[in-house]
Amino acid sequence: MPGSAGADLDAPHAVVVTGGPRATVPGRWGRPRSCRAGTAACSTLQDGRLVLVLPRTEPREAARIVSAELRRATGLPVTAGTAGPARGPAEIAAARNEAARCLQTLLVLGRRGEVAGVDDLGFVGLLLGDDRDVPAYVGSVLGPVLDYDAQRGTALVETLRTYFAHGGNLGRTGSALHVHANTVTQRLERITHLLGEGWNTPDRQLEVQLALRLHALLD
Repeated sequence: MPGSAGADLDAPHAVVVTGGPRATVPGRWGRPRSCRAGTAACSTLQDGRLVLVLPRTEPREAARIVSAELRRATGLPVTAGTAGPARGPAEIAAARNEAARCLQTLLVLGRRGEVAGVDDLGFVGLLLGDDRDVPAYVGSVLGPVLDYDAQRGTALVETLRTYFAHGGNLGRTGSALHVHANTVTQRLERITHLLGEGWNTPDRQLEVQLALRLHALLD
């Protein structure tokens, strides 16, 4: 957790996590610093991400403030995850982890330049809480395909992602994968054998696509 000497950690805090190399982080936030109770943010760099703890600030508003200031300083769009309010070291540490998961989710979903907390991520956000077993969910939907790829070195998961990304068009999927459309058809037939008939119906397709997104987050 960022340095907190002199901070009133019993006050409600918002936690914001944003990505970016050290060179893009303004100096006043790009190095660890302590908090003055109720007046300033704690900030530090952890694993290449900027972590800020802002007292008495609503989490979404905190993320918007951080994103706007970093964008002004760097000229680049800023993606940020946020969580809170949190009080005390344990809650703030948990909020830091939740905000980091929100940031990673935004990046995987291609929503760069946005800010979000768990509540902003819809049903994906519901699966990000500490009480959600995301690997178990992914395994329940994609398990046979994941096992097949792991055991045989095939690319069925990649084929699924590319197939959905190109709207189910076999030709475009094959071009993106640098294989013939017939090869795509054969892989989809194998997927049908593994997942069962109906995996490509609207309801099941939503589950499969969500599981693919979450699998990317786990990776």
